[in-house]
Amino acid sequence: MGRKKSKAKIIEHVRITGTADKGRSVGRDQDGQVIFVEHVAPGDVLDVIIVRKRKGFMEGVPKSFHKYSDHRIAPFCEHYGVCGGCKWQHITYQAQLMHKEKVVKDALNRIAHIEPGTFYPILASEKTAYYRNKIEFTFSNKRWLTRYEIAAGKSNYKNVLGFHRPAAFDKIVDIKHCFLQSEPSNQIRNTIRQIALEQKLSFFDIREQKGFLRNMILRITTLDQVMLIISFAEDDAEKRSAYLDELLRRVPGIDSIYYCINAKPNDFILDLDLQLYHGNEFIEEMLGDVRFRIGPKSFFQTNTRQAVRLFDVVKEFAGLSGDENVYDLYTGIGSIGLYLAKDCRQVVGIEEIGPAIEDAKINAALNNIDNTVFYAGDVKNILTHDFARQHGRPDVLITDPPRAGMHPKVVQMLLELEAPKIVYVSCNPGTQARDLAVLNEKYRLEKIRPVDMFPHTHHIETVALLVLRENR
Repeated sequence: MGRKKSKAKIIEHVRITGTADKGRSVGRDQDGQVIFVEHVAPGDVLDVIIVRKRKGFMEGVPKSFHKYSDHRIAPFCEHYGVCGGCKWQHITYQAQLMHKEKVVKDALNRIAHIEPGTFYPILASEKTAYYRNKIEFTFSNKRWLTRYEIAAGKSNYKNVLGFHRPAAFDKIVDIKHCFLQSEPSNQIRNTIRQIALEQKLSFFDIREQKGFLRNMILRITTLDQVMLIISFAEDDAEKRSAYLDELLRRVPGIDSIYYCINAKPNDFILDLDLQLYHGNEFIEEMLGDVRFRIGPKSFFQTNTRQAVRLFDVVKEFAGLSGDENVYDLYTGIGSIGLYLAKDCRQVVGIEEIGPAIEDAKINAALNNIDNTVFYAGDVKNILTHDFARQHGRPDVLITDPPRAGMHPKVVQMLLELEAPKIVYVSCNPGTQARDLAVLNEKYRLEKIRPVDMFPHTHHIETVALLVLRENR
């Protein structure tokens, strides 16, 4: 006899009290146990179907609502709740900002145990739609089905182009209109799909590891320059040329087209040889009065307009007078360092990714900036006392580490260098708070400001100013 399926547990009248990681919201049962729920809003009261129990918390999905939050609004995208992106579309933008600000405050209180001198209000994004300059889509021969489509017996075998559904690596949500990137983004993607269907080209099957079309990346700058990168899983020059030539005939305004052949098990293409098929080797973007060349492998802030505002906060906190020696850690392509170069004596940048440093040098030359020097390598290995003796003690040290925060060796080195000011830019309030707690030994948190780079998501950037304590 087969094992009888256990009945799903339902917890009634759960009040949603706040937001959590990965776009979820949080409530508690009558015993005080935490429940994470998707597609709800703080203020909702609902019955929750528990789908997963973990140590210390549960995960669930909505069953029925008793009361809707005052912060709720109608999502504007037809793909909301299915594609897995823009998870906060059902919450007013003002409420999103309020909850993001609270996340930063909670991290400072609970992790760092620090009270900043000044906590500035979160800097809202001027654009809450069509704000990304880079976006990636995936070809697949299997479409994600909703539970209603599954119940209706629909087949998931269909050639589609869109986004990965979270936790469903082998199925793609077919995207008709995406509100993340401005036109001609939707026109290009829909044309790419249509030509592929007309030419009867095979879409990639990730389980079988076969198919012709695999991925596409689209960059569109605020200067209206467009770069397309197509990843093919098979090297067929005749089919490739027929496909790309037809795309150029229908959408002639694409400035640059690259392609690569990716027969690897994963979708990562930065380790592959990218071939220029049409147009320019790079496109250009502006951050303030600094012009950047962007190649197919370049890292660049994905929200250009808000990046300028973020950098202006960095500049304000740094308080440059023109004679400072500035260290820029985790500099990437040197975007912050180059943005500040005209306001200081020297910028010394360090970045682990070698090609990004090459981009930084190229962009410095492009803008006739001659007071910058960039080094490729792990910050924890390069930033030493010998390095500081060679380049001079920093007057202002800017650090913009990845989500994991700074390596403990780097934090310790910052304490030893004793730069008068540290401007800490972070995309993770939790790891930033962890590092601030250690730096608190010698530094006081003068001020901090969250910046919303990604509306309708849980992601937050923060800029913090640390000032060296005078009486140590």
